[in-house]
Parts: sequence; structure tokens; C-alpha cells
Amino acid sequence: MTNSQAENAQDGSDGPAGRVEAPDTDAREADDAATRRLAQAVLAAEQALIEFEIAVETFRVEVDNFSRLHHQRLGPMYARLDELDARIAEAVAARTGDPDDIRRAREARAAVLPMPNVEELFHGWVGSEGLFPEAEAMLTEQQVRPPEKVRPSDQARRTYRDLVRKAHPDLAREEAERSRREAFIVRVNAAYASGNEAALRDLADEWEAGPAHRDQRPSESEELYARLEWLAERKEMLAGVAAELEGSAIGAMLKMAPDDPDALLNEIAEKLLADVAEREAYLAQLVG
Repeated sequence: MTNSQAENAQDGSDGPAGRVEAPDTDAREADDAATRRLAQAVLAAEQALIEFEIAVETFRVEVDNFSRLHHQRLGPMYARLDELDARIAEAVAARTGDPDDIRRAREARAAVLPMPNVEELFHGWVGSEGLFPEAEAMLTEQQVRPPEKVRPSDQARRTYRDLVRKAHPDLAREEAERSRREAFIVRVNAAYASGNEAALRDLADEWEAGPAHRDQRPSESEELYARLEWLAERKEMLAGVAAELEGSAIGAMLKMAPDDPDALLNEIAEKLLADVAEREAYLAQLVG
């Protein structure tokens, strides 16, 4: 055995291509595999967050639409009930003269919203071309047209979801790209909130014709961990928004009939009309 062979035998090396570097190579491969798994976890978290944001925004639009229709259609009935309650309490107090009845009458009257002044009355009813049709109909004692429904169609929902999945700012890795996506999503949300299916289609075409986005998923595990932390914080914030929407009065009502909000409005309207008729009959007995 030569001296060089003896030295190689002592240090466990087989020569220039020996096994000394094998542990380092194995460690790098393990790190790379861990980083790949972390990157996959980040990607999955991103997609889950986008789907959650879509669900929250969809429900927010539904709540806004239902709230507007609820106010326009049922608001006058609630106001009529408040007025009848005040009149009934006042009639009872006039009959009995009881201090408690007088107090209750004053409280009922205070609960009735006062008539607005001229500026408040026309706020939101005057545009650049003069009175809106609803205001003109009220002043001329013509029938006011029913409130226009703004409820996105199923196709609009599909287009909206597809656009958000593709263009969501959370998919950006550069600040310039995030800004571009944020501005685009603002337009997408506005079109969806107004139920404008044609505008959503145009936006879909615009996105497809736009600059291609390069996937530049970071390779450093520190950046991936930071990304996961940010995604978790974002999801927690959205969960708070969702809980607030679901806990609101309108959100709770909407959850009772998510597939047919119009039927729920009709049911509530019928109940309110019955309450109005009952109170009017009772008031007639008191003052008759």
C-alpha cells in the first residue's frame, strides 16, 4: 500500500471524489425539500385566503343589497308602526290621565323620527339634472317606481370569482405588481357590487390581455415564513369582518333565506302590514 493510499484509508476518503462532501449535499437536499414543502404551504394558504376573501366580499355585497332593499321597501312600514304606537299611547294617556301612561306616551312620541328639514328632505334626491325620478314622483303624487334590484347574477358571480382568483393582490411579489392588481380589483369589486355583468366581462378580457405575471415565489425559507405569518394575520382580520357582517341584523336575516331574499322581504312585509292593520283598528277603538 502506498503512502497516499494509507492516508486515504485513514481519513475514509476514496480520493478526489470521496465521501467527505456527502453529508453537506444531503443537508442541502433536505433544506431544499423543506423549502419546497414550505412554498407549497404558502401557495395553499394564499389560495385559501383568496377563496375566503371572495366569500366575505360576496356576502358583504348581499348584505348591502338586502339592507338597501329592506330600507326602501319596509322602512315606511316601520315608520307607520312607530307613529301608530305613539298615537295609541297618547290616546291611552288622554283617557286615563295616569302619570305612567303619560310618560309612556312621551317616550313613544320621542321614538318617532321627526320630519326632516328641507335640506335633509332633498339630500340624495337631487342630481346634476334636477330631481331624481323618485323625488319627482313623490312631489307629483305619482306612484314611485319600485327600487331597482342590484343582485349579481350567477354568471356575474362566476366571472367575479375567476377574476379575483387570477388578479388578487396577495399573489404579487413586487410592490409595483401589487399596486397594479389592487387598482384592478377595486374596479372588479365596483362592477360586481353594481351587478354589471358586461363590465365584469370587459375586465376579464382586459386582464387576459394585460402583462403576463411571472411567478417569482421566494426561495428563502425566512421570506416564506414571513409570508405565512402575513397570510394568517390577513385571515384573522377577514374573519372579524365576516363575524361582524353575520352578526348584524341584516346579515342574520339574510342567513335565514340565502337562496331567496325576496321571499323573506315579502314575508316580513306581510307581517308588518298585518301589524299596521291591527294597530289602526285598535287606535280607532280608542278615539272612536
